[in-house]
Amino acid sequence: MGVDAVLYRQVRAGPVRRRPSYVSTDVVADPHDVLLDLLKRVRGGGRTPLLDRVDPIGELVVDVEGVPQLLAELRCLAEVARAPSEVDQVRRLALLARRCLDSRDAEIRFEGD
Repeated sequence: MGVDAVLYRQVRAGPVRRRPSYVSTDVVADPHDVLLDLLKRVRGGGRTPLLDRVDPIGELVVDVEGVPQLLAELRCLAEVARAPSEVDQVRRLALLARRCLDSRDAEIRFEGD
């Protein structure tokens, strides 16, 4: 199960296409529910309103404008991370978020099963 964080980059729409499409370029997988466990610890405390919307069976899209808030909320996750796997998951998510910021045509999707 788990919630994977996927970085998508926009593929420019050609003259025929009206809407842009996206292609996935990087994934922070969560096969052992590490992210879900971290989210349960911080959910509802008022410090992570964006991450509180992550749905284990749905999708949450964070566009590049929302990434600074995501990075701030990841710091809250880092505060409750205990195990090395949790610390590593938060670190990998922060790296993914920074990569999103480097490209103005990207977004991160938290994809549940």
